[in-house]
Amino acid sequence: MTPNDTTAPAPDAFQGLVDTARFQRARRIPIADFAYPEGVKIAVNFTLDFDAMLLRRLLNEPWGQKAKGEFGGRVGVWRIMEMFDAEDVKVTLFTPGRICELYPEVLHHVVANGHELADHMWEHEVYDDPQIEDAHLTRTLAALSKISGKPVTGTRSSHTPGLLRSKGVVYNSFSSADDLPFYELDAQGENPILQLPFHYALDDAMFFSFGWLDTPNQAQRVMDVDEVFEIWWDAFLQQYKAGGYVNFLLHPFVSGHAMRVDMLQRLIQRMKTLPGVWFPTCDALAQHILTQHPYTPASE
Repeated sequence: MTPNDTTAPAPDAFQGLVDTARFQRARRIPIADFAYPEGVKIAVNFTLDFDAMLLRRLLNEPWGQKAKGEFGGRVGVWRIMEMFDAEDVKVTLFTPGRICELYPEVLHHVVANGHELADHMWEHEVYDDPQIEDAHLTRTLAALSKISGKPVTGTRSSHTPGLLRSKGVVYNSFSSADDLPFYELDAQGENPILQLPFHYALDDAMFFSFGWLDTPNQAQRVMDVDEVFEIWWDAFLQQYKAGGYVNFLLHPFVSGHAMRVDMLQRLIQRMKTLPGVWFPTCDALAQHILTQHPYTPASE
């Protein structure tokens, strides 16, 4: 690297990275002495991003990708929810408000069977304009609450923490920053929100999607379900032994295919052979944490 090399980083570039890392660390507050209810060794959240074709259309993807989204709303979500009901596993559907207009029958069905509806933005997008953001979140929460018959407490989004708290939303599942639930502050060090983290290694789209989000085709593959079963079982077992937490992120248009539903059912049935495995909704887990491990400012 020469003195005239225009690609050289600015002298304070490294310090900027250090400052950012320290800032992010200060925002993310681990929960001291984290513990589950008596008899529980691990919580397993199965979460579904039920956006159907909305994101496909927002990205103006080819017709084949849009058709995948429609499969998720017409076939996939019914098939996968039937399996969860058969296994008596309660799940959380992170649902855009528009889905209440497009597939209301699905949402009424899952609510009737004890599952949770949570926010996933109005049309799978958060706008920078505060007024639009507020209007979209308000509209989504109202639409979901009308179907569920109770307030919405969770989100999977980049909505402003202060706005979320003002609407009664107490948890988010939009981070991979830790392997256990934690509290996250906003950029001003305020408005703590409980984060229920997921990891992309437990995201079905990483294993079963071709051309996902404009990724080059050579970087994609559609993996064998038995190979994914072993990856996910090993990930679960590691956290089980550690007394940890796992959050599976599924998409009905991806995991709603028959052989993938069967794989998930085998995975759940194998998990059930171990003692102390809890399958709560995200809200059920969040309420336990908020009650037993409330956020406490560092100064207290």
